[in-house]
This record gives sequence, C-alpha cells and structure tokens, in this order.
Amino acid sequence: MAIARDTEPLGSSLEIGQLGLGRAELLGMYRNMMITRGIEERGHILYKQGKIPGSFYTGRGNEAASVGVATAMRPEDGGTPLHRDMGVHVTRGVEAWRILAQYMGRADGPARGRDGNVHLALIEQNLISMVSHLPAMMPVAVGLGLAFRIRGEPRVSVCWYGDGAAARGDAHEAMNFAGVRRLPVVFVCDNNQYAYSTPPQFEYACANLADRAAGYGFEGIVVDGTDILAVYEQAQRAIEKAREGGGPTLIECVTFRMEGHAVHDDAFYVPSELFQEWAKRDPIGRFGLWLSEHAQLGEAEQGEIENEVKALLGEAQRRAEASPMPDPAELEQGVYAESTEAPGDTDA
Repeated sequence: MAIARDTEPLGSSLEIGQLGLGRAELLGMYRNMMITRGIEERGHILYKQGKIPGSFYTGRGNEAASVGVATAMRPEDGGTPLHRDMGVHVTRGVEAWRILAQYMGRADGPARGRDGNVHLALIEQNLISMVSHLPAMMPVAVGLGLAFRIRGEPRVSVCWYGDGAAARGDAHEAMNFAGVRRLPVVFVCDNNQYAYSTPPQFEYACANLADRAAGYGFEGIVVDGTDILAVYEQAQRAIEKAREGGGPTLIECVTFRMEGHAVHDDAFYVPSELFQEWAKRDPIGRFGLWLSEHAQLGEAEQGEIENEVKALLGEAQRRAEASPMPDPAELEQGVYAESTEAPGDTDA
C-alpha cells in the first residue's frame, strides 16, 4: 500500500496566483525550460563534432522538474544538482555560454576546464558541483543543511538524486541523518524509470520511492515530474516547511528519460511504446499548452520567445567556442585549499 501523498495537478490560473506566480514569472519558467533543452541539444551536436571530450549526458524530459524546483528556491538556499538537472543551473542564473564552455573544457566554464563536462556549478549561486558517484552528493547536501542549522541561518539545502542512486547506502545514510536531526533539507528524486538499463520492477519493491520517507520520519510526496506547476507547488511547500523548522521532505518527481543513459547508449532496452507514451507528456509542450489556455500566450508571442531563445543559444555557442583552452600552468589553481599561515602558527 502506498504511503506517500500523491499530488493533484493544478488546473487554473487562480490556483497559480495563490502561489505567487504572475504571468511574467510563468513565462520566465517557460523560457528557462526552452533554454535548458536548447543547451543540451547543442551539446549533442558539439559532441558529434568531436568538440566535447568524454561522454555526454542530458536530462531531456526532466526540464519541468529541474526548473520547477529551482524556481521555488531562494537565492540563499543551497543545493547539489546532478547531470539531469541542467534547468537548475539555468534558473539560478548560470549563463548558457558558460555551460557550453564547460561542455568543451574551456577556461570560461564553471570548472575552468578542470573537470568533467557535466560536473558544473557556481559556488556564487550556492550550488556545489556534482561528482560521478551520484548518491555521494546526498551526504554533502545534508552537510549543507547541518551547517545552516548550526549557524542559525534560515536557509534550505536541496538534494537531487535519481531512482538508481536510491539503491545505494549513502542515500539511506543521508536521509536517515537528516530525519533524525530534522534538518532543513528537501530531497528531490528524479524517478526517470530506468537506472541505466534497469527498469523500476528490478529497482525497488515499494509502490513509490517516496514511500521510503516514512521510514526516516518525514513526509514523502509523489508528483508528476512533467507538470512544472505541480512540481513548483510541492517544492515551494517543502522548502518553506524546512525553512520554518518542519524538517525534511522527499519529493519524487515521476518523469521518463527520453534518451539513453548518455550519448553512447541507444536505449535499445526501452520498449518503443514507452517513448511514444511519454512523448505525449513532453513537459515543454505541456506547459506551452497550459500557458495558451490560462495565460494568453498566443502563437506570435510564443514565436518571439522561441526566436529569442534561439538567438541567445546561437550567441552562446559562438562565445563558448571562442573561449580559450585552459592554461596548463594554472592546473592546480582552485583545486587545493590555500592557507596564509605556516604550520604550527598560533595567535599567541
């Protein structure tokens, strides 16, 4: 039997107004979703052109979940977004050209050419860059929440992870610790149905991954991850609850990975009918339709937004490709902590 709360979609502009979202904010969310997808589409092209080293990962189909949660955060809140959560970086203000520069290992990327092409974050945005061992970021996010508690700061840590990561021990340890200490942490599980090639029935035995939250002593919520407004509503609720001392929440955003695990994976193991079914729930198309019905988004204005995003991405790619390669002499800058005091120095 399901334990987590299953949410309902928001159907009217009145409900959205009660959440504090005006038309400008709604169109901004739509634009951020389009920028997110556009960045990753250009990344695909750059990869095929041999301009992106290593492999390449995208979050197509996850734009509503990432942008929706990030929009609900305050600037002072922290988090650990992963490779399917590009919309978090876009929403928090990372410029598209810097993300493309990161993809290509250029000096102007957030990692300055020192790390993998999707290992990016700007500490100025209160985000911490991911590592490849994805659930390993969960204890880091909990550490942020603990630091906020110790300092008495009204800030919240948001932790992203996938359905596959939920099987690892560090996921359990992070949520258990956060639950015991009632820390200001919101766990966001991007359940995109496949942990690489493993489908849900071989991943977990509970009805929903959010059901596990009860075992850690906090609330679990299941939300349609293709519905950006439903995601925003639940994220805002959970974040403010954590900020007010109400402890953690686990939000399971049910989505579908519309591409392989990475560009080297053709996803042959996924039934084609699943792709067809989830394509009908494309988060960008779905939100665009809602905006046309509830926010007077006409074809002309929609076309203007699309052209604006296209121009922005074109300029971003040109600027990223003009970015220099990193200087090998600067390889260790920003990698190791530096101290101005010699070992053994004291204030005495």
